[in-house]
Amino acid sequence: MDSMLHVSAAVIMDKGRIFAAQKKDGGWEFPGGKREEGEDALQTAVREIQEEFGTTIEAERLLFTIEYKDLVMDCVLCHIVDGGLEPREHLSTKWLSLDELEALDWLPADRIVAARLHDVLG
Repeated sequence: MDSMLHVSAAVIMDKGRIFAAQKKDGGWEFPGGKREEGEDALQTAVREIQEEFGTTIEAERLLFTIEYKDLVMDCVLCHIVDGGLEPREHLSTKWLSLDELEALDWLPADRIVAARLHDVLG
């Protein structure tokens, strides 16, 4: 049995900036969530952003996968198709350039993602 939690993180880009969301506990994340049975990483990212923000996104491709403790996080490059990313479950949101990513107080796994994005997208 796989004890790892499989999640997708949507790396949403628009005009060269990347979307970040602040959870209610104060930590910042690349939004997304738990993969449901039968879904792939891209489908999970699309569904979770629709649920959390009421926004339709298109998942372009898997950027990379990280493992942190009991978490396997697929990081999916996405862009907005329709909607404004209005937070339903988050305190706040920000659009950041690649150079601004490291300034936020990321959740531990998302901190790893933020550090890798500069190499992958820069």
